[in-house]
Amino acid sequence: MRLWKSPISLELIKARSKNTLVEFLNIEFIEIGDDYLTAKMLINQRAHQPMGIMHGGVSCMLAETVASFAANYVVDTTKQYCVGLEINTNHIRSVRSGYVLATAKPFHLGRSTQVWGIEIKDKAEHLISVNRLTLAVLDKKR
Repeated sequence: MRLWKSPISLELIKARSKNTLVEFLNIEFIEIGDDYLTAKMLINQRAHQPMGIMHGGVSCMLAETVASFAANYVVDTTKQYCVGLEINTNHIRSVRSGYVLATAKPFHLGRSTQVWGIEIKDKAEHLISVNRLTLAVLDKKR
């Protein structure tokens, strides 16, 4: 079942990412499925913690970015928007370099909240982290 209620494309997402953290950290959205959204991010020294591995906060930021973008295309953006309420991240494996892929899929799409699951994997498909993001669905002021 196709989730998207607002027009979605990689070009629209890229334009919406201009001058944001997404652009600064070189997050690239690469795939839109019927029920998921995937982005990739290069892990280098900019994303490291002092031990030389991907910072845990980067996992949270990447997960929230992908799921938040997806959540906002699941609502009618002329009437509503979504913002994060809570994120939970379990770090499974470390990564030092290369690309990681983050894929967001919904667990729950309600009238006032959404809950998304996000898996972050390395290029060899090893699970790096599992994440859950809860978002509030808010009405735009008219």
